[in-house]
Amino acid sequence: MGSSSRLSARDLAAATPAGRDRYVDLLRVASLAVVVLGHWLMAAVTADGQVGNLLAVVPELQPATWVFQVMPVFFFVGGFSHALAHRSRPRYAAFLRARLQRLLRPTMVFVGVWGAAALALQLSGADDGLTGVALRLVTQPLWFIGIYLAMVAFTPPLLRLHERWGWGAFGALAGGAVAVDVLRFTADVPFVGFLNFAFVWLAVHQLGFLRADGMIRRPALLGGAGLLGATALVALGPYPLSMVGMPGEEVSNMAPPTLALLCHGLWLVGAVELLRGPGARLVARAGVWRAVVAANGIAMTAFLWHLTAMLGVYGAMLGLGPGLPAPATGAWWAQVPLRFAAAGVLTALLVAVFRRFEAPVPAAPATDSGGPVAALGITLALFGVLGLSLTGFAGLLTGHSATLIAVPVTAPAAVALALAGWLLVERAGRSAGPPPARRPRL
Repeated sequence: MGSSSRLSARDLAAATPAGRDRYVDLLRVASLAVVVLGHWLMAAVTADGQVGNLLAVVPELQPATWVFQVMPVFFFVGGFSHALAHRSRPRYAAFLRARLQRLLRPTMVFVGVWGAAALALQLSGADDGLTGVALRLVTQPLWFIGIYLAMVAFTPPLLRLHERWGWGAFGALAGGAVAVDVLRFTADVPFVGFLNFAFVWLAVHQLGFLRADGMIRRPALLGGAGLLGATALVALGPYPLSMVGMPGEEVSNMAPPTLALLCHGLWLVGAVELLRGPGARLVARAGVWRAVVAANGIAMTAFLWHLTAMLGVYGAMLGLGPGLPAPATGAWWAQVPLRFAAAGVLTALLVAVFRRFEAPVPAAPATDSGGPVAALGITLALFGVLGLSLTGFAGLLTGHSATLIAVPVTAPAAVALALAGWLLVERAGRSAGPPPARRPRL
């Protein structure tokens, strides 16, 4: 649910259908908020402008990722929403455009603005220090956009498998994740681990289908099994403790995802389902629901720009202050509320500027005539966005490349792929209309 130019959050909240699952909207907002706050906290910027990871500076904090690594919750909620959306709009092109216009439009604006800024900075030679770090880092959260694009693209076939096999469809995806890790860690098969970007995240997404049909009846069992599995894998296997990526580690639970991360997702899904009753009562309050509606209307814009805001705050502190305290020191922790408040204000200003690109657009007529074009578009957009998350904008003029699975990709190529994909999806959705009436044969 999002805001529009004609209706306020209060109006939209008042018009909410009685049957809407408000708890899902609360989970969506809360999970993104935790991700944003986590990124702000984990960024350990030093006095010379280098950005490290607080979890590497203070390893004792890594167990906290078992609670605060909440991306599985967002993808679980996405599965629930995609199931309902596809059932109400089953034509592929129309479904894709309806689900992606509030995702790709603000993303492409973000890419365009930062791309132009990166070009200007590099042409003027002002791309060193924290600025150069920012050019590398600001695109990293786009991996989430790329994974979400894949989930939308695969919703129709995976939903059909769910409707036929139920928990069996989830089990097949989870089994794929098991097989990948076995081949990766016991047979050292190259590149096979990348398949778990699909198996792990689509399995979590599949749990959302199960929730949509009321098939998660024992959340305590699900959460307990996930927690036990993750604990055993970390204790006995090659899996690290942290459920987020750590700099320099040989094995990451995130990139590519592992079976331990899938178990972590099961534990989180079970936990949020156990909290469903209290959460539903909370969001039934008029004031809370209005806040959730307002936040949902700007959530993607805030997510895209929150790292820009954080790095802007650190840049101002480096430029104006006597220097930054060493990460994780008492002085550093004392500054956390101030940094969060400043980053929140700057994020709000950026949202005010760019939120209109997240506003809904009129739905396209339901037809399947643009299906192949839409499928090509989302594929190009997916690889473009994932590629840009790896390359960043640093080295835009020098041909700097990063490896996407086994293929080197540069930032200009990634931007071109993402832009072409977005335009194809938009074209497929807009051109979707009723087929021309056939003239009767005489």
